[in-house]
Amino acid sequence: MVRAKYQGVLDLGEKLNIENGDVKEENGVLHVSGTAKTQYEKNLIWDSIKAAGGESPSDIVADIAVADTTVYARHTVKSGETLGKIAKHYFKDPMKYKQIFEANTDILKNPDLIHPGQELIIPNL
Repeated sequence: MVRAKYQGVLDLGEKLNIENGDVKEENGVLHVSGTAKTQYEKNLIWDSIKAAGGESPSDIVADIAVADTTVYARHTVKSGETLGKIAKHYFKDPMKYKQIFEANTDILKNPDLIHPGQELIIPNL
């Protein structure tokens, strides 16, 4: 029953390729663990848990580690994106594009010139 409630979380973990993923159900509590690639992916898992179980669910225990704590996320630029759109996606604030630009000056020379296929570091803020 509790597994069905959190099936979306489990599906997301699979989609994100969470490493060392483990799921057990004991006494009506779902125990999930694994390692997300970045903090952003860990946050996506927690958002999914909260969407299914509320702010402080008592029927799930999650132990999600982060493999790479040096960055918030890694993002591959898609056609039509700007640093402002990317900043809004990750930080809910398009003006944070400056921090993304600064974290990628090794491949970006101008914040207005990004190209599809470039892999950008989204920094921890």
